[in-house]
Amino acid sequence: MPAKRPIVAICAGLLILMASVPTADTHSVAQALNNDAIVPQRGRTMDEVENRFGPPDTRILPVGDPPITRWIYPDFKVYFEHQYLIHSVAN
Repeated sequence: MPAKRPIVAICAGLLILMASVPTADTHSVAQALNNDAIVPQRGRTMDEVENRFGPPDTRILPVGDPPITRWIYPDFKVYFEHQYLIHSVAN
């Protein structure tokens, strides 16, 4: 039985390694979503977003506590908590 332990450890190691390597498609999508040219990145202020992307088509007033504000652009939506961007969604 002791001879099986190294084989099990090698197989487990290979599975972990394979699961942690992103595919090209996953990497390119993640890179595109983190690109400020497509959608604004988390942490930007309202002023920074408006300076970079212009005024939104629609501004939805803050709702809740903490206040969440939504801006709608033709290609994406952004969500702010107070003055800071917390989420961007491409349409």
